[in-house]
Amino acid sequence: MAVIALIAVGVNQNKPLPENFKYGIVLDAGSSHTSLYIYKWPAEKENDTGVVNQIDECKVKGPGISKYVERVNEIDDYLEECMKKAQEVIPRSQHHVTPIYLGATAGMRLLRLENEESADTVLDEVTRSLSKYPFDFQGARIITGQEEGAYGWITINYLLGKFTQTSGWVGLIPNGNHQEGTFGALDLGGASTQITFVPQNKTIESPDNALQFRLYGHDYDVYTHSFLCYGKDQALLQKLAKDVLETKDGTLRDPCFHPGYEKVMNVSELFSTPCTKKFKKTLPFSKFHILGTGDYEQCQQSILGLFDTSHCPYSQCAFNGIFLPPLQGKFGAFSAFYFVMDFLNLTSGKLSQKEMTATMLSFCSKPWNEIKTAFSGVKEKYLSEYCFSGTYVVTLLRQGYHVTDEAWKHIYFIGKIHGSDAGWTLGYMLNLTNMIPAEHLPNTTLSHPVYVFLMVLFALILVAVVIAGLCICLKPSCLQNDMV
Repeated sequence: MAVIALIAVGVNQNKPLPENFKYGIVLDAGSSHTSLYIYKWPAEKENDTGVVNQIDECKVKGPGISKYVERVNEIDDYLEECMKKAQEVIPRSQHHVTPIYLGATAGMRLLRLENEESADTVLDEVTRSLSKYPFDFQGARIITGQEEGAYGWITINYLLGKFTQTSGWVGLIPNGNHQEGTFGALDLGGASTQITFVPQNKTIESPDNALQFRLYGHDYDVYTHSFLCYGKDQALLQKLAKDVLETKDGTLRDPCFHPGYEKVMNVSELFSTPCTKKFKKTLPFSKFHILGTGDYEQCQQSILGLFDTSHCPYSQCAFNGIFLPPLQGKFGAFSAFYFVMDFLNLTSGKLSQKEMTATMLSFCSKPWNEIKTAFSGVKEKYLSEYCFSGTYVVTLLRQGYHVTDEAWKHIYFIGKIHGSDAGWTLGYMLNLTNMIPAEHLPNTTLSHPVYVFLMVLFALILVAVVIAGLCICLKPSCLQNDMV
């Protein structure tokens, strides 16, 4: 009866406590759109890893917040739908303790370069709008390109479990997860692109590109750089600005658009961004006419003109004189890298360069009317730019970052990891909520199943000992005869 009582107490008294969840909200205010992400984690495990999950997201309807500089009075309506959704998803009892952050990226960096006062006005209006909701608003700010790269790197490695050495049974068998190395991070947005990774046996020659982290007891010397104006949207504007200078009659025959595609564009629109200022000059026409010719190889040659490789003050560079160590290990390519390559069915790292080139040649050469019919559900603006975007992704990785055929096999185009979007937002929230400690926290408690198993095991051992003791005490002659 004592043994049964012992087991009963162990089973009933050591039941897991009811889960107490916490929530967090991050708004990614990018150059072309804003997205809201909602995260959830068990409160009692706040300093463990791999427990934060993205439970919902909301795409804000409209362009990026930098486009609201002349109509800041519309920001309330702009954010309202997604903020109401957050109120519905997160329990009302948790609203007042749920932190909410807004991080603005390259679109707002460009606006700040143009007019710092206008950028501040937009952020002030965003702050006013978000502060009226019942959450714990923690501020709206423009994050640097270095931060964007670093937080993206933290996100994918956190979700992949690369920061911790998880333990085996009862902590006796170490897991060599850390020894497998971290993933590098490749992020592509509308206005900038980031590359972040841990170089092996290579000094980071440029101090501006070096970051040091100590996460869960391990030191990481990280290389990172953000190429402002080299997101896919701004890169396209740069290419058009460069090429339009070579036209004489205002007609641009562009190999990066499908045959039969036509578009009229204002010259003033082309030169309205800081990214194209270096190409700006007086032209004899105020509008120009784009005519698609659909030639992948010629498109690639045109894009290569955006990468200045004429000088390198270091042992090796990417382009524009920016230091880049040799790429090593595995890389997660996300955001527009993933969306573009997924549309083109080029996300498999097993594709050879020959196969990839054949796919792009075929896609870009297809007539525009045929493309519109085949993808009628895709917005025309995005659809018309996939030939350029796909060519740009391949050219940026191959010629910009010097990805070899062998290295290409280790690039994984990632949309989500365990249900959470790959991107900088999760890393940003983890950092601001101090949920990634600098040292590994040892797990000194046993899980409920392990505890029950040990209780049963020890109880059975106790029973065996009692029976053996009774046998010895009541029939000592049995033992003596056996010895004889």
